[in-house]
Amino acid sequence: MNEPLLQTDGAGSLPDRIYARVVEAILRGEIAPSGKLPTEGALAAGFGVSRPTVREALSRLRSDGVIDSRRGSGSYVIRAPGAPAAMAATPIKSLADIERYYAFRSCVEAGAAAGAAEFHDASDLEALHAAFEALNASMESGAPGVDEDVQFHLAIARASHNPFFVSVIETSVAPIRQFMELARNVTDKKSPVRVRTTQAEHRTIVDAIVRRSPGEAAEAIRTHVLNARRRIFESTPLP
Repeated sequence: MNEPLLQTDGAGSLPDRIYARVVEAILRGEIAPSGKLPTEGALAAGFGVSRPTVREALSRLRSDGVIDSRRGSGSYVIRAPGAPAAMAATPIKSLADIERYYAFRSCVEAGAAAGAAEFHDASDLEALHAAFEALNASMESGAPGVDEDVQFHLAIARASHNPFFVSVIETSVAPIRQFMELARNVTDKKSPVRVRTTQAEHRTIVDAIVRRSPGEAAEAIRTHVLNARRRIFESTPLP
């Protein structure tokens, strides 16, 4: 986390403000889900406070079920702030569920892409390009690319600087993974033409975000999501 030192005249107690900063860092992806927090000493130095102050904030994060502290190892994120402690992903059991899933993705991700185009900074673009290249490499190698695809869409959400988009995309990771597994069972293997088409769609999304064109970015990702849906249904016999 590259957080500035806390100001002594800010609202709330120092532990409260450290709690809020850590939560923000998790939601923005600066600390990955299941990622390790900086050490107490690093947090104290970064925030310009004492270790007991940091410990009080970490104690509250543990009480809220956001982190878990392991003796001799450190503190780790165990769930996204604001998410239910035992969140169960909505299962995808039928082709009708796939239809609903794509409709949901189209709406949410179009909003996230528009936000990314409007609010991204240099570090967001760096992360987005890295995710894009990793996804390209995975697709070209013939690998499933589930993790890379999820990270690409998360990079877009994080670039929006809207924690609500980040939270929704993060809590959709399990359904996305489940869908990817289902898709590999009901469709043919990815042909070179399909790989190139999908890569071009991803490139259009990235280019629109870089140009700071919210409308084009939203339309590009909406087109990509709906094309992905069409590819599934074109190669899957309807009941």
